[in-house]
This record gives sequence, C-alpha cells and structure tokens, in this order.
Amino acid sequence: MQLTSFSSAAWFSRRGLIVGALALSACGRQEAAKPEAAPAAKASRNMTLQEAVAGDWRLPADKARDPWRHPVETLQFWGLKPGQTVIEFWPGAGWYTDILAPYLAANGGRLIAANLEPSDPASAEIVEAYRARLAAKPKLYGQVEITAFGGASGPVAPADSADLVLFLRNLHNWMAAGIAEKAFKDAFAALKPGGVLGVEEHRAPAGGVQDVMAAEGYVQEAYVLKLAQEAGFVLDKSSEINANPKDTKDHPFGVWTLPPVRLTAPRGEPANPSFDRAKYDAIGESDRMTLRLVKPAA
Repeated sequence: MQLTSFSSAAWFSRRGLIVGALALSACGRQEAAKPEAAPAAKASRNMTLQEAVAGDWRLPADKARDPWRHPVETLQFWGLKPGQTVIEFWPGAGWYTDILAPYLAANGGRLIAANLEPSDPASAEIVEAYRARLAAKPKLYGQVEITAFGGASGPVAPADSADLVLFLRNLHNWMAAGIAEKAFKDAFAALKPGGVLGVEEHRAPAGGVQDVMAAEGYVQEAYVLKLAQEAGFVLDKSSEINANPKDTKDHPFGVWTLPPVRLTAPRGEPANPSFDRAKYDAIGESDRMTLRLVKPAA
C-alpha cells in the first residue's frame, strides 16, 4: 500500500484544530459538571448497558446521536461485560465515558481514560475539564483513573491489566500526529492475553493511496488492519453496525462537513452562512468501520 508523506508544520497546524474541536465539543457539557445532588446510580444494584445508555445524566444532544453511533450494539459487539477493566483512549468531552463509567462503576468494573498529554495550556484545560466533570459526580462515575496518551507518554495502564481497550474515532488524529503505531503498541501492552481492542473509525474507500495524515478524516480499513497486525493483534471479526452507505466521502471540508461537526468553511475560518448544508445533513454521520481485534492468548 502506498502512503503519502506529511510535514511537521502541517501536523502542528492540524493539532491546533484537533484541540479546538475537542474544546468545542466540551462547550455543551458545562451542565454535566454541576455537583451531584443525589446518586444517579446506586452501588448496591447492577446497571444494564441499556440503562446506562438511557441514563438521565446524558445530555440530550448526546442521546440524539445514538441512532448513528449505536452504543448498545457496538459495546456488545466488542464484548463489554461487568467487572472488566476498560481503557478509553482520548475520551474528548466524554460522549462514551457517560455510558462506560456509570456502567462499570455499578458493576464492579474499572475505567481508565488515556487522555490527551497535557503538553500545552489548551490540552491541559481539556483534561482538567474532563477530570472536573467526573469529580463532580463520584457516585455516578466511580473512580475513573486518568492517564495520558501522546508522543512522549509512558504506559497507559499496567501491562496485561485491561480486558478491553477502545479507539473511538480518533485514529485519524493519531495518524496526523505520527503516533498511530504507538497507539496500537500501547494498547497491546496494556491488554491481557485474550483481551480485545475495539476500533471505530471513519472508513475511506478501499484501494488507492492512503494519506498518512488522514487529512479528510477517513482511513482505509486495510490500513487499520495493517497497523494492528504489526502491533501483534489478530482480527476477530468486523461489523457493519456503524456503516452508512449514503456517505460518499468526498465532502468539501472532509468528514467534518457531516454531522455532528457540520463545517461550512475550512477549519479555522468563519462559518459561511450561504453554504447549503441540506445535502450533507441528509447523509447523516459518517460511514465507519467497527473492528474487534484480539491480543493472542499466551
């Protein structure tokens, strides 16, 4: 497979956009940071995955995306179970954390959030906002451990300690940063033998040249499997849970033209009020691969 090259200057430009996008996604979550008035989930009873997804602590805007992201079916496909240790890489504003943390806290499990490396004020602010949200509702979220993943980070968790690691629509960002290979290696090290890596990623058309920066936000499934296999993973199975055949993948502002970002101008530029969004809103969220990869048992 042929690969295109990229410059460090291009990555630093893209990095600013990534951090900006994460900050933007956190803007609507200030409500979730209010102190906990009463337990939303009791430790004395278990919580089903369906109850976690239906939880009234989740923001309406997040729940509105469930028909596109299929959280119950996707997490079941990856094998989420009570009592597991789960690592979520780069949780962002916490869309999946709002499901995973309450479910695991109520069922004797443990969530580790391998968040951004706080190497500058912007990324540090995102990590602290995430930490503050969790701390505001300890009875709901439980004791989520926050570690770091980035170019200079150490282990995201003790070796051979995790049952499930999740890469949730972030692989294109790590490709732009030149740390995609490290993500797979760090995940492999943290997983127990037989543990699962769940990958959800915007899917590029098969064949042709894979842009190693994934500038449009799409990644070829074959390229993901190549990175995974080089790290030692074996493909267990794939699913079309998050497929969207209406996604033509040729949008003017990349995958970010589609919901939920809905760009109307290049990133970093003012919105264009005359841009016709109807075609892209009708497509919905992106076509995405959903992969279940396994660390071979010893």
